[in-house]
Amino acid sequence: MTFKLDKRLQDDCFVLGRMEFSRVLLMNNAAVPWFVLVPNTQETEIFDLPSTERAMLWDEVDRMAEYMRHDPSIEKLNIAAIGNVVSQLHVHIVGRRQDDYCWPDVVWGRPSEETYTDVAVAEIVKSVADHIEVFVP
Repeated sequence: MTFKLDKRLQDDCFVLGRMEFSRVLLMNNAAVPWFVLVPNTQETEIFDLPSTERAMLWDEVDRMAEYMRHDPSIEKLNIAAIGNVVSQLHVHIVGRRQDDYCWPDVVWGRPSEETYTDVAVAEIVKSVADHIEVFVP
C-alpha cells in the first residue's frame, strides 16, 4: 500500500522518519514536545486495525512515550487519537508540564508562536535515532 500523508499533517509537522508501521512526525510547536505517529493503513480508527497492526502501533507509541519520559521537564504525557479534523489515523504523544502555554487545557487546536529551527529538528532526529532502535530517519 502506498503511504500518503494528509496535507494538514504535512503543513503542521516535520516528517522525522519511520518505524516499522508508522511515520514519525514532530509537530512544529516548540512550546511542548509533540510527536505524531501515523500508521501505514487506510483505517481511520485504532479498533478497526487487525490485531497484529494494532499491537505494532501500540508498541511504537510505547517506544516514543518511553523516549519522552527521559526528558525531566515532562510531568505528564498526553496520548490521543482524536481525528475530528484529520481523519487519517494518527496518534499524538505530547509532553506536558504545568508551566506550558496552555496547561491544564489541551494543546490540540492551540498553536504556539514557538517553532523549531532546522538545527533543532536535526538534533531531535538524532536523539530519537539514538534511543529508538527501530526508528529510521
